Amino acid sequence: MKAHDGMYIDGAWQPAAGKDTITVVNPADDQVIAHVPAGTAADVDAAVRAARAAFPAWAATPPAERAARLGALRDVLVARKDEIAETVTAELGAPLEFSQLVHAGVPIAVAGSYAELAASYSFEGKIGNSTVLLEPVGVVGAITPWNYPLHQIVAKVAPALAAGCTVVLKPAEDTPLVAQLFAEAVHEAGLPAGVFNLVTGLGPVAGQALAEHDGVDLVSFTGSTAVGRRIGAIAGAAVKPVALELGGKSANVILPSADLAKAVNVGVANVMSNSGQTCSAWTRMLVHADQYDEAVQLAATAAGKYGDRIGPVVNAKQQARVRGYIEQGVAEGARLVAGGPEAPREQGCFVRPTVFADVTPEMTIAQEEIFGPVLALLKYEDEDDALRIANGTVYGLAGAVWAGDKAEAVAFARRMDTGQVDINGGRFNPLAPFGGYKQSGVGRELGPHGLGEYLQTKSLQF
Repeated sequence: MKAHDGMYIDGAWQPAAGKDTITVVNPADDQVIAHVPAGTAADVDAAVRAARAAFPAWAATPPAERAARLGALRDVLVARKDEIAETVTAELGAPLEFSQLVHAGVPIAVAGSYAELAASYSFEGKIGNSTVLLEPVGVVGAITPWNYPLHQIVAKVAPALAAGCTVVLKPAEDTPLVAQLFAEAVHEAGLPAGVFNLVTGLGPVAGQALAEHDGVDLVSFTGSTAVGRRIGAIAGAAVKPVALELGGKSANVILPSADLAKAVNVGVANVMSNSGQTCSAWTRMLVHADQYDEAVQLAATAAGKYGDRIGPVVNAKQQARVRGYIEQGVAEGARLVAGGPEAPREQGCFVRPTVFADVTPEMTIAQEEIFGPVLALLKYEDEDDALRIANGTVYGLAGAVWAGDKAEAVAFARRMDTGQVDINGGRFNPLAPFGGYKQSGVGRELGPHGLGEYLQTKSLQF
């Protein structure tokens, strides 16, 4: 798609307030593919004002009509699925097949789920002599990351619109083109002017201006825990609610009764997916001492098959960061069994699919989110030891448990301090609540729980 040189505000493409631009680079070949405007506080203010003006009418729109508008948006995204995939591949570097299946397919499914939820959700109920109303919170400031750029947009915008809120979106500066495509889809679907607004820009400028704006009633952010803390502090000073989906260091616990080969192979695939740039990736594989050596060999073999199958990481800074973590793992005594810090190609921001053995829980690579194709294998002695290791980080976003008996796996999963656990390779569910414990965030996305984040409660007594 051709990049727009303005902001989508109040139902039209408006000139940017400033002249600065952001350069968009394809990380697979280091080629510049577009320039988009770097938004300022003035752009954010114009977008928030448009959202505030549109809010009363949109909030008063019957849920069935809001559902119909979201259904039309879903249909436009379906019609433009190939363009979505090609755009994400160009600016994120993801293989085209993966972009078609995940980067385009998942947000289309999520948009469809909210079209259905908007029509069926109970916005009013009775408790004793009270009528309880669930009302839209107001103007939402949505700040989204680059790793799943359209999915993260839809996972915030669709439930906010279903709830009756209006939205100002500030997408990641590395992947603004698919956000512009989404704005085109909103326009084509016929949503009223001002209900959705887009400001491209840098986080410390446009993102901070959006979080600080007095006209924003709720901030929804997905990204690093460090930035999440900053946004939480800004919102807290204004007594403004936030929804924060932050980092992860998820454990993949393989119990002795599990099918070891299957658990290891699926676990490696999970970590390598999207070049390791997934907050919920199972980047720590926990294996019983008696099966550890076999698991290491299986993981090294599996990782070796991904050398030409994964794309680059998002940019040169991220490439250097991931390679730095690999070097630190070696320096702290972990054993490389696949991959390494050396760049696999002269061009592009690629990182070798990497597997570490002999990792101990206190090592940096077992504690910090790397956000690249790097897997750490840890050894445990019994289930209590496995649980201690699994729960032994500041994060609690996701995880996995494998066992020969489902009940055994579920019993272990119930003890994990994390927001979502896949049992024996359970499938992704776009209606299940997604979000974390501890420093992995506040609130939930997807399904009815995600819709609830954008509602506030009023009770009427009779």
